Amino acid sequence: MLQFDENGIAMIVLGVESSCDETGLALYDTEGGLLAHALHSQIAMHQEYGGVVPELASRDHIRRAIPLLQQVLEQAKLPRTGIDAIAFTQGPGLAGALLVGASVACGLGMALNKPVLGIHHLEGHLLSPLLASKPPEFPFIALLVSGGHTQLMRVDGVGQYTLLGETLDDAAGEAFDKSAKLLGLSYPGGPAISRLAEFGDPAAYTFPRPMLHSKDLNFSFSGLKTSVLTVVKQTAANSANICEQDKANIARGFVDAIVDVLVAKCVTAMKQSGLKRLVIAGGVGANQQLRAALNAAAAKKRFQVFYPELEFCTDNGAMIAFAGAMRLKKNPAAATFDYAFNVRPRWPLHELLAA
Repeated sequence: MLQFDENGIAMIVLGVESSCDETGLALYDTEGGLLAHALHSQIAMHQEYGGVVPELASRDHIRRAIPLLQQVLEQAKLPRTGIDAIAFTQGPGLAGALLVGASVACGLGMALNKPVLGIHHLEGHLLSPLLASKPPEFPFIALLVSGGHTQLMRVDGVGQYTLLGETLDDAAGEAFDKSAKLLGLSYPGGPAISRLAEFGDPAAYTFPRPMLHSKDLNFSFSGLKTSVLTVVKQTAANSANICEQDKANIARGFVDAIVDVLVAKCVTAMKQSGLKRLVIAGGVGANQQLRAALNAAAAKKRFQVFYPELEFCTDNGAMIAFAGAMRLKKNPAAATFDYAFNVRPRWPLHELLAA
């Protein structure tokens, strides 16, 4: 059972993340902070196929979950009975992958008679910057750029989220991956195209900045991806092969375009809200070009910008353990002893906003 003291709830939460191609487990103590975390990435396995193969991902989660559990328990010097509650990614994500994490969490909960709690994957990302050594205070504006999601939100507290704008088609992460594939880069495409862009000429190609001057905070990146496709085809038609410098120039033009849009929307959101703290969460938050541009904009417009630690930008168990702990601290009744689990591969964002 969860333990209460004069300051609220003191507990150690196990977090289990298995939504896609990373298996992550972590232990978070509401008094002592992050005790331990371990992560296994499946990148090497999926590179051969140019993307995530759901069945292979699910099978690998099965192989990795229990050894990673033992690893974090040993790292924290904690017996299994020292776990007070278990949080797991309930969705969104790959159905089979989610089922592995849910079954591990609920099976362990039943064996130990500990409560379990399903966490929205995006909430884990949204709160991950709070794990940093210098976390932001509420309220703040958050740019969530993770995989198939790109949203701007106002965050007034745990569970207090207001959607300000979102992508109308491809998300930023999808545009990175798809454009990288057009250039023949290996999986995962986002980091690969960003590295290549460092060697490109910024004046070689100027791609459109979709919705840059719209009067709202929404995004659209499908057209940008199509522009990259058009340039790649034209370049290939004029030469037997696209040389590496052409690829770097295209990559640079693409990255500059997407960064310009993200930064501009963030600056507009800060101005409209009147807030002085901006948080970046999700895998694209690790992009060095985006960080440099946001830092420059923050210095010019006089607001602060916060990022997750690089190890917590991608999917990880620490963000799920932390989100679970914060949810339980706010509402201890959120956890359940009903171990008949279910997963939500398509968990609408509006339900998180209303939670």
